[in-house]
Amino acid sequence: MLNVVLYRPEIPANTGNIGRTCVVAGARLHLIGPLGFSLDHRMLRRAGLGYWENLDVTVYEGWNDFLKRCGLAEDGRDERLHLLTKKARRTYAQSTYHDGDYLVFGSESTGIPEELLACAPTRCERIPMLADDASLDNRDAWAAHERSLHPDDGDDGTSPLLRQDICGNFVDPDDYRISALNLSNAAAIVLYEALRQTGFPGMA
Repeated sequence: MLNVVLYRPEIPANTGNIGRTCVVAGARLHLIGPLGFSLDHRMLRRAGLGYWENLDVTVYEGWNDFLKRCGLAEDGRDERLHLLTKKARRTYAQSTYHDGDYLVFGSESTGIPEELLACAPTRCERIPMLADDASLDNRDAWAAHERSLHPDDGDDGTSPLLRQDICGNFVDPDDYRISALNLSNAAAIVLYEALRQTGFPGMA
């Protein structure tokens, strides 16, 4: 059985969607706290629909609690860990997955903390995506629209607060890196590659 791990998830609908995917894929879900919502949140239940009661899910106080209770190496270098981050050189498709592996995804706004990635650089993987100039023709108009909605942000010289787009991504309006998968999309992509490699029924 494969394991999907969400490190400090913030958007309940994303977690609900991922929970639903885990049920139909026969995977376990691990939630590392603190969570940005309660597990009885309406949006989480709505996204999970009737699947949530059938989900194999465990909640942990923090990263160390997760490693200890799952019997993983304390330094985070365990070969069963796959740390998904945009900062990796290797892609998820270049990795080899085995039954019992843990696919770790960071929070929507900050990803997996740098200190955890630095402890296990060989365990880091990314999902390739086109740059904004290749994927979004209207990127400049999108950013300008965001600025018009929040004209006072950044007047004091500080970075504007991260905002949430329609897909649940957190976006800095002054950063043109706005094209990205949301958490539930990313988890599904990597999970199904891992399922393909481990012989999930119906996948060649």
